[in-house]
Amino acid sequence: MKVLLVNPPRFEGIPVIREERCEITERYSVMEPYSLLQIGALLRQQGDEVALMDMNGFDLPYDELKAGLSKHRPDLVIFRFTPTTFDWDMRTASIVKSFDRGVVTAGICWTLHTMPEAVMKEAPDLDHYILQDYEIAAPALAAALRGGDASGAPGIASRQGGEVVRTPAASPLKSYDSMPLPAYDLLPSLEPYFVTAPAGRPYTILYTSKGCPYKCSFCTVAGTPLKMRSAENILSELRHLKERYGLRTASFYDETFTFDRKRVVELCESMKEEDLRIKWYCNTRAQLVDPELLRLMRSAGCRGVSFGIESGSQRILDSVEKRITVEQGRQAIKWAKEAKLKTFCSFILGLPGEDWSTVQETLDFVRETLPTSAQFNVAVPYPGTKLYQQVHGDLGLDIDFRKLYQDDAVVGTEHLTPDDLNKAREMAYKTLYTSGRWWRSNIAHVVREPSDLNLAFRYALKIANNYLLHGMKHAH
Repeated sequence: MKVLLVNPPRFEGIPVIREERCEITERYSVMEPYSLLQIGALLRQQGDEVALMDMNGFDLPYDELKAGLSKHRPDLVIFRFTPTTFDWDMRTASIVKSFDRGVVTAGICWTLHTMPEAVMKEAPDLDHYILQDYEIAAPALAAALRGGDASGAPGIASRQGGEVVRTPAASPLKSYDSMPLPAYDLLPSLEPYFVTAPAGRPYTILYTSKGCPYKCSFCTVAGTPLKMRSAENILSELRHLKERYGLRTASFYDETFTFDRKRVVELCESMKEEDLRIKWYCNTRAQLVDPELLRLMRSAGCRGVSFGIESGSQRILDSVEKRITVEQGRQAIKWAKEAKLKTFCSFILGLPGEDWSTVQETLDFVRETLPTSAQFNVAVPYPGTKLYQQVHGDLGLDIDFRKLYQDDAVVGTEHLTPDDLNKAREMAYKTLYTSGRWWRSNIAHVVREPSDLNLAFRYALKIANNYLLHGMKHAH
C-alpha cells in the first residue's frame, strides 16, 4: 500500500496536540506527531510505502493537502483528529475524497473511541475509524486493504451496508520494546517543535511507556494496560536523536514515567554514563517520587517534572479515586524544588463535589506550594470515563463532544455553575500570576540556573500574552 499520514493543519491558527490523552488545542506548544511516526515505521516494516505531512507542525494550510495527494498518490490516508477540532480535522477526509473517491480514509482519535457510531455519523467521508491500539490496528488495516477487505483488521469501525460495524478489539502489544524506531526521517526537521515556549530546540516528545493502571474517574486512559520500554531501548532512541538531529530537549510523554522506579534508575545511570547532554522532562504521580530519585533524575539531565495534583481538597481527590493525598502532593513539589527541578502542576476545577470552599482549598495549596508553573483546567466529562457516566447517566445530560474544551466549562457541579467554574479558573491563574513570592521564586531559579534565562524570558512573555490578551483560552 501507498500510505499518506496526515497531521491536519492548526485550528484557527492555534496549534493542536493530537496525541492520545492530550487531544487538545494548545496555543504555546507544537509537538511532532509521534504516534504517526510510530505508525510510519510499522507500515514500512510490513513493506508499505509511507509519506507524512505534518501540516500542524509546519503550519501548512489545507490548500497544501491536494498538492501532497498529487505528489504521493496514496491508496490510504491515515490522519488524527480531536473532539474539539472535529469538523476542522474532518476536512482532511473530505479533501481526499474530492481528490479521488477511491482513496481510503482512516482516522484516529483516542478520546472518542467508545462512540464510533456517533463519529462515523458526523463524518461521511471517513471510511474507517481506528479505535485504539493503533500500533496493531493501523498496520493491520493497511494489510487487510491490500487484500480488498478491511473487515479482517481488528480494532476498527467501518461502514457496511449503511451500518457502522466494529471489528473485534485489537490485542495490545505484548512487548513495547518490539516497536521499531519511529520514522523520524519522514519529518523535514525537528525545528518547529517545542513545549510551552520556543526554547531548547531541537526538541521532541517520546513515549517510554503507555497506559496507566490507576483509575481516576476523569481520565481517558484510566485502567488501560501498562506497557513499558526497557531502559536500553529508550537509550537507543535517545542516541539516535542526539547523533542524527543534535537533540537538546525531550519530553517523556508517558502518563506515569516513574511507575517503575528501578527502570528510571537504570535509565538515569546510563544517561549519565554516556553523557548525552539531553535535558528532559516527564509526567508522574506525586506518590511515585522520593528525594533520592529526584536528585538522580536531575543529575541525568531532568529539568522538570509534571505532577497531576488536581485539587488541594482531600475530599475532591477521594471523590475521583485519585489515590493520592494533599500532603503527598505538597511533599512532591517540595522535594522536586530541593532537587533543583522545575515543577509543573495540573489542577482540575469542577470535579464531583466541588464548591467554593474546595476551590479555596486549591487556591490555598497553590499559594503555599508555588509550583514553577501550573495549568488550571475545568472538569471535562470525556466519553468512556466514570465522570462521563455520572454526567450522562446520573444527570441525564447530552453533551456535544465538539464542546469538550478544558478551558470552558460545559457542566457544573451541585454547587457551582459552568460560569462559576470559568470564574474559578480565572481566579486560580490570577492567584499564581499576581503572587510576588511566585515571581521571586522563579527569578531565584534563573539566577541559580542561568541556562534557563531564555526559556524564562519567553515564558514570561507567554504569560503576559496569554493572560492579558487571550484570557487563557486555548492554553493549558
